[in-house]
Amino acid sequence: MVDYMGKTNIKLITRQISYAFIAAVMMLSYFPNVASAAAITGRSVTLSTSQGDASGVTYTLATAALPTITAIKSMEIKFCTSLSDSCASTPSGFSASSSALSGSPTGIGAAGWTVSAATAGSLRIVNASNSTVSSGAVSVVWTGVHNPTASNATFYGIISTYTSSDWTGTAQDTGSIALSTAGQITVNASVDETLTFTLAAATIDLGHLSPATGGTDGTHTMVVGTNANTGYTVKYAGTTLTSGGNTIAAMSGADYVAGTPGFGFNLAANTVPSLGAAKSGPGTVSTGYGTADSFKFLTGDTIAEAAGPSASTTYTFSYAAEVGSATPAGAYSTVITFTATANF
Repeated sequence: MVDYMGKTNIKLITRQISYAFIAAVMMLSYFPNVASAAAITGRSVTLSTSQGDASGVTYTLATAALPTITAIKSMEIKFCTSLSDSCASTPSGFSASSSALSGSPTGIGAAGWTVSAATAGSLRIVNASNSTVSSGAVSVVWTGVHNPTASNATFYGIISTYTSSDWTGTAQDTGSIALSTAGQITVNASVDETLTFTLAAATIDLGHLSPATGGTDGTHTMVVGTNANTGYTVKYAGTTLTSGGNTIAAMSGADYVAGTPGFGFNLAANTVPSLGAAKSGPGTVSTGYGTADSFKFLTGDTIAEAAGPSASTTYTFSYAAEVGSATPAGAYSTVITFTATANF
């Protein structure tokens, strides 16, 4: 008995295998440049900015290694809007026409690589004399690229290497990548101008003055700080100690001498007399007021300052008053006004 049904099944299976073989051959014919290409692993392309329509962008290709075992002479990344159409359409606005190499590529052979910017849709490099097989991690950096115009849009690239020096023939290595442009976020904030200025006293009592004792126990602090671009200045105005028509001479920056009439202050740590303290903070004591044991009073002088934004600084004022045996008796006083100016 003849099994006609079995023969029919064999014919059908044989015919299906034939069709599958023909389809595979057609597919290899349709993609002739990638049929035997090895897949690039550990691949990435990093953009210096993902802003849409940005120019002068740096594109950095990095791979763990190239699988090729022959020296390559050209490499490209072809950019497109879709991989499903064999990367047929370049993203609108993308251009490699002004691209250039930043340094020498690494991992793909000897020096001598140059850029070809003739194809606006592809980043390309070539080294026709390269005879060294790729080894280790690969890095290629292109500058001067123009991103696709649209923001928040995905685009793609196909990396290919060739043994030819004109990006033709069968690709040795290949791999696709996905990239995206992004919109920009504008963040606004404001910082108000600030000036800290405090005086830790309203009245300084120097006590009873005599040629023997003088008056040197008057101190108070001042705190100043600002965020002004060019810092601050502190000045003062007033008169020396006065009683009716009598005055105690203003000191001019001389050392304190017991029994010599004079009135003044400084912002220093003094030894003779023993009082005061050095400033605490980044500010600066002005000339004439920062020398220990030397006192001064000259209305209109700048006594403290900062050249730029400054954290709060604490200054300690030390007042000294001396009288002589001929100093007229009386109740002596003065009002001193301190002014801090922030220089915005």
